[in-house]
Amino acid sequence: MVCLGNICRSPTAEGVLRARLQQAGLDERARVDSAATGNSHLGHPPDERAIACAARHGIDISAQRARRLALEDFDEFDVILCADRTILHDARIRKPRTAHAQVELLLDWGGLGKKDVPDPYTGSSRDFEHAFKLIDAAASGIVERVRQGRF
Repeated sequence: MVCLGNICRSPTAEGVLRARLQQAGLDERARVDSAATGNSHLGHPPDERAIACAARHGIDISAQRARRLALEDFDEFDVILCADRTILHDARIRKPRTAHAQVELLLDWGGLGKKDVPDPYTGSSRDFEHAFKLIDAAASGIVERVRQGRF
């Protein structure tokens, strides 16, 4: 899961997907992590509003820390899911030619179409809730893909 700062959308996506995979009994079949394309928040915990939003839905993301998307990620993971088209473009540029990972839009890969998860960082708690709902809906599609072995 990748976004710009790894403090809003991607840590939420990491937490939501982990929780949904665990609920489905599929957590042993997939490893989930998150990262940033930018470097302004490295080592920081998720945004307080992202933590609060996830907690309202029973998901604890408070222990996560922002890290930068590494070249090794393109070999260590089968799929790198990006929060928006700008992040998708940046990640695809960084992907080494020999790496095997698919680099896709999060919502598209989750079955919701070629849409972006809007960045809630400069918004309100309502914006975080909207992003959460989109991510959660995509997580359902991703869980189904994992269940069927389509990744």
